[in-house]
Amino acid sequence: MTTCLAGPEPQWVRSFFMSSKRATFFIDGFNLFHALDADRSFHKYKWLNLHKLASCFLTSKETLQKVYYFTTYATWDQKKVFKHQVYVKALEHVGVEPIFGAFRSVDRSCRVCRQQYKTYEEKQTDVNIAIKILETAVKDEWDIAYIVSGDSDLIPSLKSVKRLFPNKQLCVIIPVRRNAEELKLAADFHMKMKEKHLGSSQFPDVFDISTDLKLKRPPNWI
Repeated sequence: MTTCLAGPEPQWVRSFFMSSKRATFFIDGFNLFHALDADRSFHKYKWLNLHKLASCFLTSKETLQKVYYFTTYATWDQKKVFKHQVYVKALEHVGVEPIFGAFRSVDRSCRVCRQQYKTYEEKQTDVNIAIKILETAVKDEWDIAYIVSGDSDLIPSLKSVKRLFPNKQLCVIIPVRRNAEELKLAADFHMKMKEKHLGSSQFPDVFDISTDLKLKRPPNWI
């Protein structure tokens, strides 16, 4: 039997919800991954719980609403795809929502030997981030948006959001080994990701997500 207590909410309850800001994170997975990949000493931090990482940057007057992870599968390399899919499953298990872009094949020529070769360029991520920030701002789903990236291509979208929604706040979190001075200027304030944030935000090496499925840290992410 459930008992329902009638009566007004206590003052502290009303005060908490009036003062608490709703925070949403928009994480540029491509930019963050390459920041970690560029330094071998940071490879051990790739098994990163982004929901836990987001919590590192919240103040006591902010509540975490949502974490979006923008990424792309390297479809030409099935080993990388499988490893990435395992990571996405781990993120989904803790409530992170992935949003996928795509890679485009492009032809390049070597500056030295002039021979042609094929490579891949990541596309859509910055556009996807811009659209999701604007869409969620229109729906009034957050008071403060944290953008985890060092990509200056996001500057026009951040300026547009500030112009359309001057009462909402934008914070840029710069990944390790990145500077992004121009991107900082487009936000209300900025923070720097540090090694201590990465170290305290790792998934367990092995954990169950169901009765018949375990996820393991990839061997080369140690």
